[in-house]
Amino acid sequence: MDSEVGPLRAVLLHRPGNELKRLTPRNNDQLLFDSIPWVDRAQAEHDAFAEVLRSRGVEVLLLADALRTALEDDRAHAAGVHAAVDDRRLGGDLADSLRSHLSGVGAPGLAEVLMAGMTFEELPSAEGASLVRMMNHPHDFAVDPLPNLLFTRDSSAWIADRVAISSLTMPARRRETAVLDLIYAYHPYFRHAARAYGAHSAPIEGGDVMLLAPGVLAIGVGERTTAAGAESLARSVFADDIAHTVLAVPIEQSRATMHLDTVCTMVDADAVVMYPLARDLLTAFTIRPTGDGGVKVAGPTPFLAAAAEAMEIDRLRVIDTGLDPVTAEREQWDDGNNTLALAPGVVVGYERNVETNERLEAAGIEVLPIAGSELGSGRGGPRCMSCPIRREPLQ
Repeated sequence: MDSEVGPLRAVLLHRPGNELKRLTPRNNDQLLFDSIPWVDRAQAEHDAFAEVLRSRGVEVLLLADALRTALEDDRAHAAGVHAAVDDRRLGGDLADSLRSHLSGVGAPGLAEVLMAGMTFEELPSAEGASLVRMMNHPHDFAVDPLPNLLFTRDSSAWIADRVAISSLTMPARRRETAVLDLIYAYHPYFRHAARAYGAHSAPIEGGDVMLLAPGVLAIGVGERTTAAGAESLARSVFADDIAHTVLAVPIEQSRATMHLDTVCTMVDADAVVMYPLARDLLTAFTIRPTGDGGVKVAGPTPFLAAAAEAMEIDRLRVIDTGLDPVTAEREQWDDGNNTLALAPGVVVGYERNVETNERLEAAGIEVLPIAGSELGSGRGGPRCMSCPIRREPLQ
């Protein structure tokens, strides 16, 4: 995969499941949701999103199905049990008891625990005394749920023919990397997939990784991806000879701009949809290999100029989220910039971002609108909810 806009052929999605039913007013902030979604409606919206992709010839792989298949392998099952149980949280005896229980659970049951978590009330019957069990509320989590699995872009990203397993920053998301590790290591579809980055490296998230053009990556550095993560990924892709230029793009460390793809996404080979305030404020440090295993860093320079130079085009066309500052701010918050390209000039976007979609259409971009009133409660749009696995080369 060499771009953000080459014709999409296969994608990894996660249909919302019981993990979203774990959200309450008491924990939704900690679990990174702005509100508590209506799960049945979120599932219906997600089903419609998946159907739009299938109608355009995209193969849709569902994460839960892939995880259950991977866990049929005994080695994956053992690794899954290890990933689920935290000795520091449960204490040795209770952890051993839960490990013993989960070791005898089939792949579907273990997959459910890994995704939806487990409360103390749901733990197997007690044998002996456990202060941890006694001092926790029955509805407290012995194994945390992973409601953000919905946003498959963040937990892994494909660069050329290699997959980068993200090193997720927020505590509520860190265990997602173990789930993706299991899928990519043990599912037959991915068994021979090479790695571009490891989950235990410096923090980097897929929402900050953008394939601007063949050999050219932009990496947002902000709330979720660190400068060390951006440099580590740059060195990795240079060593693998799958990129020649990486642009490290500082972004504001805030909830509204948690990833680069919340302010900018590719909609054509030479065009982006961008939050207007970012047009003049975004800068980039240009990283290139020295040829002897090192890197050289230049900048910062304006992002749009640095991107056009690296992409070897005259300029990068910019389609603003909205000209009116209030509308632009509202539609940026509602993921107006977070589009998923199915082909050059064809994108999926949330239907509620009326002005952004109109501006895209006026610029010659076909917009396939989807509902997202419930899906958007976790702060993510169509790009966030999709991990492209295979695209045709950009012509």
